[in-house]
Amino acid sequence: MSPSKEAFVALVTCFNDDETINYAATRAQVRRQVAAGNHIMCAGTNGDFSALTFAEKVRICHEVVDEVAGRAKVIVNAGMPASFETIQLAREFDRIGVDGIAVITPFFIACTQDGLIRHFSAVADAVATPVYLYDIPARTQNHIDPETARTLSAHGNIAGIKDSGGAQETLAAYMAVGADVEGFDVYSGPDNLVQWSLENGAKGCISGLGNVMPEVLSRIVSCVNAGDTAGAAEAQATYTAFRTDLYTLGYPPALVKRALYLRDPSVGASRQPALLPDAGQDQAIAAILDKYGL
Repeated sequence: MSPSKEAFVALVTCFNDDETINYAATRAQVRRQVAAGNHIMCAGTNGDFSALTFAEKVRICHEVVDEVAGRAKVIVNAGMPASFETIQLAREFDRIGVDGIAVITPFFIACTQDGLIRHFSAVADAVATPVYLYDIPARTQNHIDPETARTLSAHGNIAGIKDSGGAQETLAAYMAVGADVEGFDVYSGPDNLVQWSLENGAKGCISGLGNVMPEVLSRIVSCVNAGDTAGAAEAQATYTAFRTDLYTLGYPPALVKRALYLRDPSVGASRQPALLPDAGQDQAIAAILDKYGL
């Protein structure tokens, strides 16, 4: 029997009106996801990681690990443009005790594939916690080629990759590496490919949309694990349709946060200069939420 698949939610970071972090509200979101059966990824794209300070990321990690209390897995993103700061962050997370450290590709700095190999290897060398590559080229302008992932899969402390590129072909190429290399797990990022990826070799998914639809995400995964293809397809169809409707309005992470805010204002807005509240857009988001009974 194949190992159980798993869902992580790329957790939002909650803010107060003055843009300081609301740690109590963030903990509440952790409890909500764990209750739905999901694991947690914090300080990722949906967690506004690029707007957080070093100290805030460390505290977020502390708070999430403490709140989870062993009831779910925690992965935290340490990726920054420079290897130096990435390693410093990764060491802090290593000391806290997480299940995995994700490392988003460097942004702003253009990297060669050899540069990426050196970067990820240096981080993996610096910590005992398993490291996961994190590919999201639309945001970082640096893409991990599948052959580069294959090279890095030989590192004893690189445990897999999160693919948020959105291309099924690339995801399939990463999964081919996972099929060949024991201990190299693939996690899909695109919310429309959750079922497909799990049924074709991915270990799990890391979803931003799960902040708004935690139970639907959990159902896709539980149905796949139970061999209920029809049930998984039904849940996936709902998930994909909601994604399509919501993301036509703009930048996905900001829209996820705003959709969640309209149902639970304690999560706050995103730090600026992200999406500014707009009455017309809020009305459109609310109509979508109502359409899906959220």
